[in-house]
Amino acid sequence: MTITKIPAGQIRGDFAHGFGVEILYPGLTLTSDDTGIGPIGRIDRAQVQPGHLIGMHPHKDDEILTYIRGGEMLHRDTVGNETKLDKTHFMLMNAGHTFQHEELMLGDDPVKALQIFLRPNAPDLEPMVQFHEFMEEDSVDRWRLIAGPSAAPLKVRSDVRVFDAHLTKGVQMRLPAEETGRNTLLYVYSGKVSIAGEVISEGESAFSTAAYEDFTAWAESDVLLFSMDPAAQVYRGGMFSGNQRRRV
Repeated sequence: MTITKIPAGQIRGDFAHGFGVEILYPGLTLTSDDTGIGPIGRIDRAQVQPGHLIGMHPHKDDEILTYIRGGEMLHRDTVGNETKLDKTHFMLMNAGHTFQHEELMLGDDPVKALQIFLRPNAPDLEPMVQFHEFMEEDSVDRWRLIAGPSAAPLKVRSDVRVFDAHLTKGVQMRLPAEETGRNTLLYVYSGKVSIAGEVISEGESAFSTAAYEDFTAWAESDVLLFSMDPAAQVYRGGMFSGNQRRRV
């Protein structure tokens, strides 16, 4: 079994003032011809100060999962939604052929979140937006299915499943049994874990083409797991999720 460690992304802006984002193109470590990995195009780890407005902007052929770990924001879009998002209220924007949205940071605390750009299986799909309220903010020491092509709270129009877990220090975790035989990307949002001797810290990821027995949390950690079929069809021309090799 081979674990490929992927370093944290490039920081743009300023986390302390206004808007800062760490942009991860996971494919840059793995391939010479694609900035993404299959259905995973890009992962943005952002911190935005309260009161800041990210103005109305377009997306095309992106499947965008908003994953908030601190603060709250107001989402507005061109299909008529105006909805507050926080640590229990999740959103998936299936941009399709035409879509625009904006986000206003609410409250007194910075918004800390991931914007996860997944790739659809085809271009020019019908745009839609999905919301889901989870009962708990964190899934402690167990996997929680967030998004997938079927039987998931939020539907992705591609063969990728997204799980999260909040790990206590010292706990050992296994991959979900049903993900055996699929490629996986484990992203460490916060904390530190060890997989087969590799230490993966905040902002870093571990990619594997084979299942591993378990991994250990070296500190209290928040992690996301992406499971994908390497043979599944994906569209690599999305505005943000698509292959950016010529641009980065």
